[in-house]
Amino acid sequence: MDLAELRQRIEKALAAFLSQQRDRLVSIDPALLAVAEAMDAFVLGGGKRLRPAFAYWGYRGAGGTDSDAVVATLASLELLQATALIHDDIIDSSDTRRGEPSMHQRFAALHRGGAWHGEPAAFGAAAALLLGDLSLVWSDELLHSGGLDPATLARARPVFDEMRCEVMAGQYLDVLTQATGELSVRRAAQVACYKSAKYTVERPLLLGAALADAPAAVVDAYSGYGLALGEAFQLRDDVLGVFGDPAVTGKPAGDDLRQGKRTFMVAAAYEAAGEADRTTLTRCLGDRWLDEAGVAALRRLIVDTGALERTERRIDELTTAARQALAWVTLEPAAMEALTELATAATCRAD
Repeated sequence: MDLAELRQRIEKALAAFLSQQRDRLVSIDPALLAVAEAMDAFVLGGGKRLRPAFAYWGYRGAGGTDSDAVVATLASLELLQATALIHDDIIDSSDTRRGEPSMHQRFAALHRGGAWHGEPAAFGAAAALLLGDLSLVWSDELLHSGGLDPATLARARPVFDEMRCEVMAGQYLDVLTQATGELSVRRAAQVACYKSAKYTVERPLLLGAALADAPAAVVDAYSGYGLALGEAFQLRDDVLGVFGDPAVTGKPAGDDLRQGKRTFMVAAAYEAAGEADRTTLTRCLGDRWLDEAGVAALRRLIVDTGALERTERRIDELTTAARQALAWVTLEPAAMEALTELATAATCRAD
C-alpha cells in the first residue's frame, strides 16, 4: 500500500466519524449544524495526514498487521492536529488556513451575516476556541472507538497522553518566547522540539510501536529517526513561513515575521547579524503592520547573514541522521520504504 492509498483510508475513516458527530450535534440543536459543517470543512479540507501515516508505518514496521481498525484509531491524530491548528490560528490572529478563512474568521463572518448582537471578532474567537476543544475531545473518542481491543489501546495510551501534553507545552513556550523577545538558537530548537518535532513524527511513531508491542531496539530507532526528522520538518515549515509561495502554502507571505516567530532561522540571523541589522530585526519582527517592503528587507537580512543557508544545511543534516537511525534495526520492508518516502515528503515540500 502506498502513501496515497493510506491517505484515502485515513480520510474515509475521518469522514465516517464526522458524519456520526454531525448527527449527534444536530440532534442536540439544529443550530449546531454550523459547527458540524465547519469541522467537516476544516478536517477534510486538506492536510498531508503525516501524523497518522507515521503512526501507521511505525506500527507496521514493528510487525503490526494492517486493519481498518488500526487506520481508524490512528486517524484520531488528525483531530488532535485540528485542535492545534484552530487554537494556533487564534493565538496568531491568522486570517487564513490552507487558503480558506481560519476557523475564528469563519464564525466572525457567520456573526456578521446574521447581524447578531455583540462583536463578530469576539464571537468568532469564542466559537473557534470551543471547536478546538471539541476536536480534542473527539480525538480521544476516535482513539477509543476505532475498533482496537482495550489491552492494545492500554499500551498506547501513555504515548498519546504524553504527546498531547508536549504539544501544549511547546505551544506555550512559543507564545512565551514571542512575549519575552528571546532570540536564541537554543530556545528556538527547544520550541521546535516540543511544538512540532515530537508531536509530528516521534510520538506518532511511538504510538504505532506501542500498538504493535515493539521491542526496545525498535522504539529507540524510532525516537532517533523521529526527533531528527521532526526538527527538520519544523525547520522546513519555518523557511516556508518566510519564503513560501502564498498560492501554495495557503498563508500570506511573511506572516511568521509579522507574528514575531522566534524560529531557528530568525535566531540564526540575529546571531550572525551586525548591530544595525540586529536593531532592524528586533524592531520589525512582530510588527503586524509590516508592509511588503519590510518583509522583503527582513528576507534579505536572513539571506545575507547566511541564516537561510544554515537552516537548509541543518535540514539536510537532520534528514540524513533520521535515515541513519533506521539502519540499526530490521523493519518490515514496506514500512522501511514508506518511512524513507515520508522523510522526503516531510522535508522537501512547498506547503
